[in-house]
Amino acid sequence: MQIPGPTNVPERVLRAIDNPTIDHRGPDFGRLGREILAMLKPVFRTTGSVVIYPASGTGAWEAALVNTLSPGDRVLMCRTGWFATLWLEMAERLGLDPIVIDTDWRRGADANAIGEALAADQHNRIKAVCVVHNETSTGCTSPIAEVRGAMDRVHHPALLLVDTISSLASIDYRHDEWGVDVTVAGSQKGLMLPPGLSFNAISRKALAASESARLPRSYWDWRAMLKANADGYFPYTPGTNLLFGLRAALEMLMEEGLAHVFARHDRHAEATRRAVGAWGLEVQCADQRHYSSSLTAVRVPKGTSADALRALILERFNMSLGNGLGPLKDRVFRIGHLGNFGDLELIGTLGGVEMGLALAGVPHRIGGVQAALAYLSGAA
Repeated sequence: MQIPGPTNVPERVLRAIDNPTIDHRGPDFGRLGREILAMLKPVFRTTGSVVIYPASGTGAWEAALVNTLSPGDRVLMCRTGWFATLWLEMAERLGLDPIVIDTDWRRGADANAIGEALAADQHNRIKAVCVVHNETSTGCTSPIAEVRGAMDRVHHPALLLVDTISSLASIDYRHDEWGVDVTVAGSQKGLMLPPGLSFNAISRKALAASESARLPRSYWDWRAMLKANADGYFPYTPGTNLLFGLRAALEMLMEEGLAHVFARHDRHAEATRRAVGAWGLEVQCADQRHYSSSLTAVRVPKGTSADALRALILERFNMSLGNGLGPLKDRVFRIGHLGNFGDLELIGTLGGVEMGLALAGVPHRIGGVQAALAYLSGAA
């Protein structure tokens, strides 16, 4: 399974998940909750609050919006790909008023365009800026530090909400340093867990905004969550066994060291791009400053089918690759190289792709695997 999430779950995490379920109101659970909530903060690079929901990342999107905004609020949203589009559609359904900055889905968010839009908002009607850090549909990463810089230059008070569902624990990210107000994340990618947990990291400014926010909220309400979290508990039944797995995953990340985790992802991404170049194919991301270290989306030549290629590779080699989404349907396939992933797994993945290209009759050059091997052996 080499889709860009859910990722392969390490044996150590699986064995932690299969612990006996414990009383989520008992003292052992309180200790587990306090431990995990403390361990999460360095991963987000924050000293503030992080809350955990038993939900997919979509739930954490909604929590970020409903805890900070009111009906009719304007939000500036960057449509960098399919998942940014879904977040935008959610904002519309919740009764918000999105202002959209579009891209060609071949690069991340344009910090200058964000700054210009905010500078034109003379009456500060825009209440939040929403950006997807790593767009899973395109393999493009947005420069969040530059976005914060653009906001600060025009002295706009809008909140900054960032989706890190496919970048947290895979690509360098700094909630506090970059002035992010709400960071959204999920369990099933860089955190190496099955789907089922999602997260909000929350700034003091966002907490203050939540006091006056008027969008309806119950399940997603930070106030009830933070009150219970103070003692390690949750206001409703949590995903107990996934929390056992989360503790094991966080231990693995800390043992490797986040700097090493990011460097490993960077190496695998570069090796993959070198393979794609050697095949004579093109990556979807057209701006090397925005290359993703979590996944690589590969464009197939005109007249060929990315979905047919994926189906053949699944049938012949039992390997799943990510499909194209929205306008990219059947035009790209996506190679996930994030989470619990090493050099040998990457070479096996690229070998399956190269054999599949030949069997499917997709025009290409041979030598992609060799290009990746040459890079990895020199950059170990």
